[in-house]
Amino acid sequence: MENPLPTLLPLLLLLLIISDQTQILSVAASTLPRKSSAGIRTNTEYVRTSCSTTSYPRLCYNSLSVYAGKIKTNPKTLALAALHVNLAAARSSAASMRRLAKTRGLRRRDASAISDCVEEVGDSVFELQRAIRELGRPRGYDFMGLISDIETWVSSALTDEETCMEGFGGRRVNGVSVKAKVRRHIVRVAHLTSNSLALINSYASSAAVEEGVLP
Repeated sequence: MENPLPTLLPLLLLLLIISDQTQILSVAASTLPRKSSAGIRTNTEYVRTSCSTTSYPRLCYNSLSVYAGKIKTNPKTLALAALHVNLAAARSSAASMRRLAKTRGLRRRDASAISDCVEEVGDSVFELQRAIRELGRPRGYDFMGLISDIETWVSSALTDEETCMEGFGGRRVNGVSVKAKVRRHIVRVAHLTSNSLALINSYASSAAVEEGVLP
């Protein structure tokens, strides 16, 4: 009877190689970095806790929780994220009001007020861009002086947005008052700006403690 071993030997060797490769792949997979669910929860909870100190915590959390993975537990990154969201909303509002200014039947006074409003929001966009640029710099000499400047710029942006609401009459166009239409665009931006300012203040406080400026 013919010995089957020579025939089975290549197959056995192949099975051993496959088994070894499977073990190697298993070990390699186990060493790959995985996103910890605990870490994700920690990052999200950090955003929630930080937002609880703002004037509009729900808006703050809803607008920033999506960036929790990038923010982690870094107050500077959180403040920058808030400013970027804020800036995008301000630009969107300015574009919406430019379209609103072209509405048929708009009274001259309201058209002028919208034009002024677009200019105010444009100033707000400039101030927010300035704040983002400076806050993104590495911390250096006279850090608290820089933070004071950034807070002033963001406060100016908030003032610009609030000023935007002035000058509108009670005239209704297509069944909706012009002021109500403008308010719909501006209020969210103003609330986001208020939240940005609060988060910048929080970052400044934590940085001051780290540097021993505050007890």
